[in-house]
Amino acid sequence: MEDLNSKNNRYSLSQVVVLLSVISFCVMVGGLFFCSHSDVVKNPGVESPAQTQKIYFSSVPLPEKLDFAHEPVPLENFDVRESLDREMLIVANFHSQALLYIKKTNRYFAIIEPILRKNEVPEDFKYLALAESGFLDKIVSPSGAAGIWQFMKSAAIENGLEVNDEVDERYHIEKATEAACRFLKNSFAVYGNWTIVAATYNAGVSGIGRQEIQQGSKSYYDLLLNEETSRYLYRILALKVVIGDPIKYGFKVNEDEKYPIIPVTEVKLDGSIRNFTDFARSNNINYKLFKQFNPWLKQTYLKNPRKKTYTFKIPDVGKYRRFVFTD
Repeated sequence: MEDLNSKNNRYSLSQVVVLLSVISFCVMVGGLFFCSHSDVVKNPGVESPAQTQKIYFSSVPLPEKLDFAHEPVPLENFDVRESLDREMLIVANFHSQALLYIKKTNRYFAIIEPILRKNEVPEDFKYLALAESGFLDKIVSPSGAAGIWQFMKSAAIENGLEVNDEVDERYHIEKATEAACRFLKNSFAVYGNWTIVAATYNAGVSGIGRQEIQQGSKSYYDLLLNEETSRYLYRILALKVVIGDPIKYGFKVNEDEKYPIIPVTEVKLDGSIRNFTDFARSNNINYKLFKQFNPWLKQTYLKNPRKKTYTFKIPDVGKYRRFVFTD
């Protein structure tokens, strides 16, 4: 039989440290359990500080009254109210996206609103453009719709936009907004209702017409439509409510944090441009900024064989980078 002392001598220092650590941990856990248990016994029904530090999520308040293009939204109908509630929850709780929208609308609404007014299209349709693209200049949908108004190529050409190998005016914000106004007014001439007109922008004029005939109703709020179109107007309404009154929904963006309106000089040209890099430099900007302000130009050049007059935007180099950061 081995001597007891010789057996103990075989335990390494590391093993002893581990053993002591395990014993200490067990004592600590036991003490915590005892203290916790005793607190509950001494103060039954009283929550500990850890238990009271809870985060609660609440519903988004819905407006008492709402309209789209001055046409009332029947919020007294439970199905309408619940559909709006769904989109309000998404818009108001997607915080980073909502903040970005608030920053962007300062710049894009300044361009869109005057064009809508000139064409006598209700101002609420600016939120339709926001819903369509999030004001991402070069966005293209899986189906091929492009630009902030998300025109398909055929619809763009039908509404007066130029789309070819060199130019794609779906990305020209002013011209695309004019084209959108043409579509919206033509649709209004058919339906005489701006709410339905908004739905036709998503589902097509004939598509909505077929559903009206089949279901015997001319109200968007009473029609059973496909998932995308049935949610479409409610998303626009949710954007109108939240972006239109951001403070009420917990979004605070200072004026100097919104994306500024960059002053530009317009340059007209009816000839060709061999190289946009050289053209940009001759106008005291770089290629990146030239393409950023003229996203409708697809190539690095413009042949322009028909000698069409194009207008290019040149950002004011004396102002577009003057940002002063203060403490």
